[in-house]
Amino acid sequence: MSFLDKLFKKKESVESAAKETVSNAAKAVDKAAAAAADLGEKVMHPLEMADLGELLPGAPSGGKINLAIYWAAACGGCDVSILDVNERILTVGDMANIVMWPVAADGKEKDIAAMEDGDITVSIISGAIRNTENEHMVKLLRQKSKIVVAYGTCACFGGSPALANLVPDGKDDILNYVYTKTPTSANFQADYHKDKPVIPQTSYKAPEGELTLPVLFDTVKTLDQVIDVDYYVPGCPPQQETISQMLKAVADFAYAGVALPPKGTTIGITTKTMCDECPRKKANARIDKFLDPYQVNVEEGKCLMDQGILCLGPSTIGGCGAKCTKAGQPCRGCYGPTAEVQEQGASMFTAVASLMPILDDDPIIDEEKIIKLVSEIKDPLGYFYAFTMGKALIKKAVKETGGQ
Repeated sequence: MSFLDKLFKKKESVESAAKETVSNAAKAVDKAAAAAADLGEKVMHPLEMADLGELLPGAPSGGKINLAIYWAAACGGCDVSILDVNERILTVGDMANIVMWPVAADGKEKDIAAMEDGDITVSIISGAIRNTENEHMVKLLRQKSKIVVAYGTCACFGGSPALANLVPDGKDDILNYVYTKTPTSANFQADYHKDKPVIPQTSYKAPEGELTLPVLFDTVKTLDQVIDVDYYVPGCPPQQETISQMLKAVADFAYAGVALPPKGTTIGITTKTMCDECPRKKANARIDKFLDPYQVNVEEGKCLMDQGILCLGPSTIGGCGAKCTKAGQPCRGCYGPTAEVQEQGASMFTAVASLMPILDDDPIIDEEKIIKLVSEIKDPLGYFYAFTMGKALIKKAVKETGGQ
């Protein structure tokens, strides 16, 4: 039975995994408790919109810059979010020659290849690196660009595409499941290819010539695991405040020669966590059950964690304006971890564990109930690493082989 088949079958037992989780969490509880104490009521530090003026002021005195926008393994939301500069989108073309933007402009790979190295001033690249085409295009754009921006969570941290790294048998298992096990595909194969199911091949020699498809990688990578990246703009998608900060940096550079931030800077974030932006009042209440938002009549103004709803705000960098939590939905961590945190998922789990009633001086719950409580967390890997699996210390599923 494949990994993906098992996703649709009821779990028979969670006790062993839950015990291990509790054990690991308990070791970090003291440290996490101190961190959780900082989640009380604080002064908020929201990211503000950059002052861009009414419209971009025509072409720069030195001539238009060249701008490329490319979409790798992503849903397209980041491309659409670029329009969130409002009416200024109408004058971006005055500032820049858009030499590539597949969703909106007719720029070809051969046109980019024919350019001199460094001819493109800025390339904004969204999406993770999932296949050979993604890899080829981002390497080409890196070669032709002075500046490369990893735009959006998939480019910065792997995003949802990187959850495919959890499939033990990689791309082969995924392709097999998609083309033979999903109901529509299974019916098609049964009707037309019963003896030998057909799965798309990477090349096919037709009378007109050879047709090719990109080759999937077993491991989905972040942009900076494939090419050198100058700047990062997180978010799923980046919010208006963040986008305005990026556009201001580009516009100030193009029009006035203002120095860009130091290489490696993440643009459009705060120095605090998302909790600092969230206006909900926090009591750091003990968690004795985990609930999904639809199971709760969410109380206005009360911290979602205090209501038993898992929220990744404590381990997520600020910059989004807490739009999800203001609307009564928990943070899922799309802006990524704070600078002090290397492993966002582990950081969040320790914060959650510190709020469980399992401390030595708070013995109100026995081990059996702790295991039951932890087992209520549905798909912990998918929840705590929904956006950052590509940057996790262990970036993919591993198999135990025994021996040393």
